[in-house]
Amino acid sequence: MYTPIIATLGYVLSPDGRNVLMIHRNARPDDQHYGKYNGLGGKIEPNEDVVSGMRRELCEEAGIEALDLTMRGTISWPGFGKNGEDWLGFIFVITRWSGEPSSHNHEGALEWKPIDSILTLNLWPGDRLFLPLVFSADPRQFHGIMPYDGGRMVSWNCTLI
Repeated sequence: MYTPIIATLGYVLSPDGRNVLMIHRNARPDDQHYGKYNGLGGKIEPNEDVVSGMRRELCEEAGIEALDLTMRGTISWPGFGKNGEDWLGFIFVITRWSGEPSSHNHEGALEWKPIDSILTLNLWPGDRLFLPLVFSADPRQFHGIMPYDGGRMVSWNCTLI
């Protein structure tokens, strides 16, 4: 039975659109994501929709308020969790926001990284497959499935609509 953890993953763009705010997960050595770069986000709470959840996570993790955000797609990650849990992520790009982003949070350092070199960062291998779709000029959404087994990506299948 598929009962995924519902989550958001957001990529905050700089005002000029050239850089993206990434979290360098370097605060907790026991973190499944330790050492990797990722977007901001987290689990949806029982009484919120995915947009509200994305906004809350940006406020909690970076101290900013999302003013303009676009859902770029979804990804199902069966078996991704540290104990094999299934995840379903709603992926957003945040193009306008207010506030001053924090320099760090409880998971690690927040760093502005050039979009054109994002694939050179220490990422999950599967991120290299969907991040080009996140930042693509193609307005279509992507909807993919990326199964994991034993902490490793097994495959990637994606549809654009």
